[in-house]
Amino acid sequence: MAVDQVGEAEGAGAAEPAVAAAVQYYPVAPGHRLNVRSGPGTNYAIVRTLPLGAQVPIFCQSPGTTVTGPYGTSNIWCNIASGQYVSDAYVKTGSDGYVAPRCG
Repeated sequence: MAVDQVGEAEGAGAAEPAVAAAVQYYPVAPGHRLNVRSGPGTNYAIVRTLPLGAQVPIFCQSPGTTVTGPYGTSNIWCNIASGQYVSDAYVKTGSDGYVAPRCG
């Protein structure tokens, strides 16, 4: 039965749900309360601050201001919600590059 469900998910009509299910959560660097900004850079307004131990989904990523953090120096910004971005240098993605599609 699971095989039938997988086959349906691969069909053309099920492409969007399969993408939505692929969103992965990543941990913010331990000991950091991370600022969430309205765009991909430090020049954008802070919209909220994540608590210690937060995990974030990454829907898409954009180039922006270069930031140095616990996971290196990066100009990649992660979109974690509509109009909300965090620097990739503070998110443990396991990669120095993009792990999600570029934001459109």
